[in-house]
Amino acid sequence: MPLPLFSLMLCVFGVGTAELVVAGILPAIAGDLDVSLSDAGLLVTAYALGVVVAGPVVTLAGSRIPRKPLLLGLMTLFVLSNALAALAPGYGVLMTARVLSALTHCTLFAVCIVVASGMAAPGKEASAVSQVAVGLNLATVLGVPLGVLIEQHLGWRAAFWSIAALSLLALALVAALLPADDGTAERGGGAAAELRVLRGRRVQLAIVITALAMAAVFTAYTFVTPILTDLGGFAPSTVSWLLLLLGGGSLVGNLIGGRLADRALMPSLVGVLAVLGADLALMALGARVSWLLIALLVVFGAAYFAVMPALQARILTSAGDGAPTLAVAVNIGAFNLGIAFGAWFGGRLLGLDLGLRVVIAAAALLSWAAMLIAVRELAVDRRAERGTSAAPAGSAPADAAPEISDT
Repeated sequence: MPLPLFSLMLCVFGVGTAELVVAGILPAIAGDLDVSLSDAGLLVTAYALGVVVAGPVVTLAGSRIPRKPLLLGLMTLFVLSNALAALAPGYGVLMTARVLSALTHCTLFAVCIVVASGMAAPGKEASAVSQVAVGLNLATVLGVPLGVLIEQHLGWRAAFWSIAALSLLALALVAALLPADDGTAERGGGAAAELRVLRGRRVQLAIVITALAMAAVFTAYTFVTPILTDLGGFAPSTVSWLLLLLGGGSLVGNLIGGRLADRALMPSLVGVLAVLGADLALMALGARVSWLLIALLVVFGAAYFAVMPALQARILTSAGDGAPTLAVAVNIGAFNLGIAFGAWFGGRLLGLDLGLRVVIAAAALLSWAAMLIAVRELAVDRRAERGTSAAPAGSAPADAAPEISDT
């Protein structure tokens, strides 16, 4: 991995770990600050709301700032917010620190993705995005377990200090390694151009596909522990090891997904969504067969993360070169909305006593719904390509107007 991409990956790793680790150390936070576990859980809720609601606003506010200074500013705020969390004397200050951290999340991810894509060779954009997104994989399979381990031995404040120190290293690497002119400066006129991009049909449908795909994943993944123990018959003590297998599958899937998206973006997106749906359908039918469930769990992790580079690459290609950052930021918000909906939807199905198999089957249907929209978009793209190739030499193709003019 080139060192500039490594610095961006480390930023994503730090931000992803900060988002996810709190769930693993909530009991320690609640006990130390003398609040209920439900109140401590609001630290997770407030963070998610900050990402979804404030993320696009922060992205618009920074739309005229060159990307390297913007990234340095966001990482500085992120480091300071985690230091504040480590020093928090009470619940209110910790909540404030979490909200400040969330303000950086959406825009920071978006800028890392756009910068990585801009630095890539033509046709290698999705692979570059997937290399940066490995940071999120590592946050899940490495950052969170290490954070919990640090909390168990040194306390929850040490977990936040560790995130702050790692992110300070990432900040220094970005400052040293990222070129001042990274080739991705905005050419589209700031906030107005960023907002116009969101009017594009392709951008809007790409965001819908993202939300549906993430809803499919988290309708099932939210309940992965009872799926493994109640359906698969595995002992609770083995769940963490089985989740490591899922994490290993996700690492492989992320890298493969980036390469597939570089070769054929929409066909690979359709294919991965089809595989994800089929894997979930098989899981609903065969979850009681232990060896089959393990295999399906690995494929699930691979398909989940294989779809992510394609979803981000679709947003980038749909937004065009002028002003893609807000579109990417809104797409990251769609990830979070899909996650929230999936967790709620799966919980509602369980609340109706429909059972875990129905929950998994519903997740499969959501994946196939996303796939059908992707199939339609693939067909539209191919018709446009045929129309362009059939146009007389020297004439403007029918779809030559910028995508941002679509409504």
